Amino acid sequence: QVQLVESGGGLVQAGGSLRLSCAASGRTFSTYQMGWFRQAPGKEREFVAAISWSGRTTYYADSVKGRFTISRDNAKNTVYLQMNSLKPEDTAVYYCAADRRGNSGAKIPGAYDYWGQGTQVTVSS
Repeated sequence: QVQLVESGGGLVQAGGSLRLSCAASGRTFSTYQMGWFRQAPGKEREFVAAISWSGRTTYYADSVKGRFTISRDNAKNTVYLQMNSLKPEDTAVYYCAADRRGNSGAKIPGAYDYWGQGTQVTVSS
C-alpha cells in the first residue's frame, strides 16, 4: 500500500510559477512510475505528466510540454511538478498517482493504482 500526499498548490497570476510536491509512504516508491493528473470543474481528469521509476523517462501532455517539468527524488520518496508560465486554463485540482508498473508510459487514470487527495492550483488572469 502506498499513501500519497500532495502539497504546493495555491493562487498565482498568469505567467507565474508553482512547484507541486507529492510525498509517498512505503519502501516501494522507487519502483513505481509516478504521474500527475488534473481535473477542472465539470471536466474529466486528464493526464499532465509522468516519470519512470528511474527518472530517466518522462512523458508530458502536449498542453504542458515546455512549461512543466516532472522530476523525482527516490531517496526522499518524493515526486515534483515544476509549473512555469502558468495560464488560467491550468486551473484545476492536481493529483499525484502511482503505477506499480515502473515504466508503463500510462497516461490514463485507470492505469494508476494509488492516488493522493489533490491540491488546488488557481491561475488568475
